Amino acid sequence: MEKNLKYTGKIKPKAGEIDDKTGDILYPYFADDDLIKAVNYAIFLNRPLLLEGEPGGGKTQLARAVAYELKLDYKAYSVKSTSKAIDLLYTFDTIGRLRDAQLAATGQISEKDLETIKKIETYRKYGVLGNAFTCGKPMVILIDEIDKADVDFPNDLLDVLDDTKKFYIPETKEDVLVSDGSNPIIFITSNSQKKLSDAFLRRCLYYSVKCPQAERLKEIVRARFPQYKKVLKPDLLEKAVSKFIDLKEQMEDDIDERTSTKIISTSEWIDWVHLMCHNPQEFEKSLDNDQIPCPEALLKSSEDRQRYLEENDDE
Repeated sequence: MEKNLKYTGKIKPKAGEIDDKTGDILYPYFADDDLIKAVNYAIFLNRPLLLEGEPGGGKTQLARAVAYELKLDYKAYSVKSTSKAIDLLYTFDTIGRLRDAQLAATGQISEKDLETIKKIETYRKYGVLGNAFTCGKPMVILIDEIDKADVDFPNDLLDVLDDTKKFYIPETKEDVLVSDGSNPIIFITSNSQKKLSDAFLRRCLYYSVKCPQAERLKEIVRARFPQYKKVLKPDLLEKAVSKFIDLKEQMEDDIDERTSTKIISTSEWIDWVHLMCHNPQEFEKSLDNDQIPCPEALLKSSEDRQRYLEENDDE
């Protein structure tokens, strides 16, 4: 890894800025000092950074924020229950090759296309790590929600990450050499739904992403909703922050009594503030009456609605 790469957390996109490479909408990300240190330790040691925490807590956005500041290409892989670690290196289109072979046998194919399908590499496609290992420059890679995969995926991923010199593709009989300078910065996220093996944890650095506290929640509003000063009274934002944190703490205190383990996070906060900017009068009236405005954005089960709406009505 290039040792001069350093993430500071200070260079951020403006709210709604468009990524000129992917066309995605970008938003500023706020990393605390300890998280910034963890990112730089991972860069220095050339180790993946495992990020654990509640869904919607901002784990996924960190990788894009690092790529933005360091001006590196960014690729993401969303893990599914059927995912295999080898897919991160490459996939091979066996069905497509068979289809084209049958089509070629009929003679209903041009000479140009025939030459293409004769090359077995035509059906090999690099995955996010395959691209990262062969591009000749650092990239940022996100492997999102590793705990969605089966139990073999994390340990198979170790084999992929441990061989940093080359990888073999049996379908094409290729020994693919890892290019000089191709040391990706790898982020792996987990919602803590499955326990990861000790062997896997030894290979990673680890950081637990927590829901932001009051000042950081307000900072997110200032950066993500530039219009907030025009539509929100200063004390309304304070009341909203207080209500959100109180509700989150109630959910955490009640975790053993609740059927749902879902606790509100940054994602719910952003949606809730968006609604507040759209209808500040409704929020102000509800908060002044110590009620939860727009509970649909925060309470995601009938049990939680009954528990927390009734609690607020009774106070």
